[in-house]
Amino acid sequence: MARDLFEAARDAMARCHAPYSKFPVGAAIRDSDGKIHAGANIEVISFPEGWCAETTAISHMVMAGGSRIREVAVIAEKLELCPPCGGCRQRLAEFADADTLIHLCDADGIRKTLRMDELLPYAFETGAIG
Repeated sequence: MARDLFEAARDAMARCHAPYSKFPVGAAIRDSDGKIHAGANIEVISFPEGWCAETTAISHMVMAGGSRIREVAVIAEKLELCPPCGGCRQRLAEFADADTLIHLCDADGIRKTLRMDELLPYAFETGAIG
């Protein structure tokens, strides 16, 4: 199914920088062109000024010329399923559609899949993107 997306998220998690929380997270995005963009959480000592794995993956997508998210995979080393935090839900919604798939993964693969509108049913809408 989306094994390549899971593997990209898992590989990104292995490159996280989480010396304070010791909570590695990886995320991977498949954009509307089918390209995969991965990211890991990166912490700084001035908590909460670091950035989440989803935020890193979104920035890689944007910098590579992507604009729309087709699906996302998220994995955390210390949780069976780790949904995106509230801020990342809104960040994802900015670049996603209501039916964008969000895959929650564990060490073995995808365990649960939600649609973006299930993950964040009342996302802010600016009307500027669409």
